[in-house]
Amino acid sequence: MANARATEVSQGRPFLWFAVIILTLFLAKAILIPLALALTLAFLLAPGVTRLERLRLPRVVAVAVVTGLAFLTLAGVGYVVSRQLINVAATLPAYQANLHAKIAALHSPAEQSIEKAMRAVEGIGSEFSTGDDAATAAGGQSGTVGASGSKATRALPVRVVDPTESQIEADLGGLLRVLGPIGSIGVVVIFTIYMLVNREDLRHRLLLLAGMGHINLMTQALEDAATRISEYLLMQFAVNALYGVLFGLGLFALGVPNATLWGVIAGLLRIVPYVGTLTGVLLPLVVSVSASSSWWPPLLVVALFLVLEVTLANFLEPWLYSSRTGISSLALMVAAIFWALVWGWPGLVLSTPLTVCMVVLGRYLPQMSFLNTLLGSNAELSPEAHFYERLLAMDQDEARAIVDRYLKNNSLVDLYDKVFIPTLTLAEQDRCKGQLDEVRSNFLFLCVGELVAELAEYQEANVVRADSGVTPPAARRKQRSELGVICICTSERADELATLMLAQTMERAGHPTLMLSTTALSEDILRGLAGEPDTTIFISALPPFAFSQARATCQRLRTMLDKNCIVVGLWNSEEESDQVIERLRKGRPDAAVHTMVQALQQVVQWQQRASDMPYARKGVEGR
Repeated sequence: MANARATEVSQGRPFLWFAVIILTLFLAKAILIPLALALTLAFLLAPGVTRLERLRLPRVVAVAVVTGLAFLTLAGVGYVVSRQLINVAATLPAYQANLHAKIAALHSPAEQSIEKAMRAVEGIGSEFSTGDDAATAAGGQSGTVGASGSKATRALPVRVVDPTESQIEADLGGLLRVLGPIGSIGVVVIFTIYMLVNREDLRHRLLLLAGMGHINLMTQALEDAATRISEYLLMQFAVNALYGVLFGLGLFALGVPNATLWGVIAGLLRIVPYVGTLTGVLLPLVVSVSASSSWWPPLLVVALFLVLEVTLANFLEPWLYSSRTGISSLALMVAAIFWALVWGWPGLVLSTPLTVCMVVLGRYLPQMSFLNTLLGSNAELSPEAHFYERLLAMDQDEARAIVDRYLKNNSLVDLYDKVFIPTLTLAEQDRCKGQLDEVRSNFLFLCVGELVAELAEYQEANVVRADSGVTPPAARRKQRSELGVICICTSERADELATLMLAQTMERAGHPTLMLSTTALSEDILRGLAGEPDTTIFISALPPFAFSQARATCQRLRTMLDKNCIVVGLWNSEEESDQVIERLRKGRPDAAVHTMVQALQQVVQWQQRASDMPYARKGVEGR
């Protein structure tokens, strides 16, 4: 019971920590929001400060210049935009008649009929309500009807005004509502300046918190986060500026009044994800409806918005933001919703920088690696995992497509070493654990066998890696090795497929090859192999459960084949070759390999040694 209870506590601890973090973010948002805004501004302004420092300006002066220019620019843009909006508001009454005409045109006869029907339903409902009131009055309660026959009216809601509230208190309340945002802006400015001036001090404190053993890791994480956030903010500024220019030019071409103003506003509002984009198109749309004599200009404004938004949101932004931030597009959307729920509008603005910090934590802290998996842009399965998953789903067509895509940039030997062999290893592990049923197991082995058989006729390009040991096809047709190879399978279907890949690889490399099973190793065959010392024997074994059979086969072969070279292919093993040979000491193998490439290289090495020393015994030289 105690162990079970401890297990339940350990499994529920991550959820408890998650709940505590969310609660802390929500309750402490009055402090955390200004800090997060200041940190984001510091990341944006830090490159400018660094450049001025390289010009030998003191840091305080550089920070003052950069922050002063930034806030003066924001204040100037805000002033100009507000003045322009006031002018637009002053011109809107001139479009009142045109707007009324469009609204009147919307009321079609069908809509008028529906409106009349709705009014009739409301009248019938009011009559029923009046009948109920009359019945209640007839029951002898307090309701009466006046002498003139007028109906009883319902009481109107009354607003109670506190007589003690003075005009001074009302003015103070309004002043506080105005000074609140100004005070928040001042706090953000102060935090930003402090972070820019004391960058090293803040970095040192974080390193001290991380501890001496994690200085390298924390340094990399801080640099990675700073680079990603700075690049994201610069890319967002460039994209928003491009959007504002294109939107303003489009509105100008459509004849919308104050097109430049609407382009600037649309670019500024895109800082707020999703909501700001829609808000930026509403104002020019209203002006277009009011100023135009037909419905075509507003429809063209909507079309312009859709074209720009679809192009930027689906092509340009995912490419720029995902490459700069390392966050997937879906994660950006989910993060925006999450931070908006926790922090409101500031959270929506800060959603991407905050998510970047979470992804960096997941990348550098093993305990938080799930954040990188959930939010990161690199969520593709490896080729072997994708291939195995498709075979488990019994999707043979997609499995073939994975093989075709892999062979476009890789050799056939790499396909066997890095896709097929790991897939068979995973299948053997799951099968021995009882997690792979017989139907899927048979399907997987059948599909892999069919693919290996089909690839026997695969024609590779003449460009082959120099270290692979594979003879190019053109050269293979001209030469045929005299060094024969015997490939021996130790156990069941997975080992048979691995041995088939090995035999095919050796045959394609120009070596006469024969594939045998351990049950086929009769005394006559072993005597015949003993008379051919130039023949190399490969024992193919697929971990994790074929090692004992490989060891027994190696001991049996060595007792009768003392002059032949024996190689144990322990495929996809993590052990070093020397460790494998040490474990197979009684079998006295000449070499141990883990990949098809290593097997080819070993055979080529022995072949060259045999040509240099035709009467030397390769096995003795190799041990």
